Amino acid sequence: MALEDRKKKVKSILVTLPKPENDKNPYSDLAKKLNLKIDFRSFIHVEGVPAKEFRKDKINLADFTAVIFTSRNSADHFFRICEEMRYDVPSDMKYFCLSETIALYLQKYIQYRKRKIFFGKQTAVDLAEVLKKHADERFLYPCSDVAAEETQRFLLDNGYDFTPAVLFRTVCSDLSDLADVFYDIIAFFSPSSIQSLYKNFPDFKQNDTRIAAFGATTHKAVLEAGLILDIPAPMPDAPSMTMAIDEYVKQVNK
Repeated sequence: MALEDRKKKVKSILVTLPKPENDKNPYSDLAKKLNLKIDFRSFIHVEGVPAKEFRKDKINLADFTAVIFTSRNSADHFFRICEEMRYDVPSDMKYFCLSETIALYLQKYIQYRKRKIFFGKQTAVDLAEVLKKHADERFLYPCSDVAAEETQRFLLDNGYDFTPAVLFRTVCSDLSDLADVFYDIIAFFSPSSIQSLYKNFPDFKQNDTRIAAFGATTHKAVLEAGLILDIPAPMPDAPSMTMAIDEYVKQVNK
């Protein structure tokens, strides 16, 4: 079916992310603006690797002088594993965070002002300058079993002494209650969410459901699954998922 023929009116959208904590979010604004029903349902969730299993990797936490955090999940599970293994994190430990949001989140675990915390804008490349000044550190890189390759590649290419530590896993959620529920658009944000769709519904047929996907790896997963990608994001004129959906809905709901 040609993309043009698929441009039917949109009334309902499923966003494959956890529901935001309050109504002050771009999706809520979009729902009101375009009179849409927008539901949230995380297709994947994270489970911590227990200390007993972590010990098998023979990683000695005391060997490291710095930690690199790529998400709040990685921070949660680093401090969890330290607690489970009764390891007191030294006060001179250095923390390198991909974003300021992650850096500020560390206040949940440590006294922020007294620690050495560095952060970038969004990617490891943003941290390049500050990492150069700390090239002699021994970095621990807490990650999931589907670690962000981009960060690992950056650390490898620049010769940093780092050790990946798988502290949590990305797991498919049980979506059986969605079996008979249909949405005009489903918005995906990771290849794992596409896997979850087919794990839950092996016979899924796209039919008139429009697929929105954020990021190159998610686009690739959509196409490899034999699905039609109707709404790719980000695009130059629509840098966010909500903006991409907004543009699409305005076109088809004329």
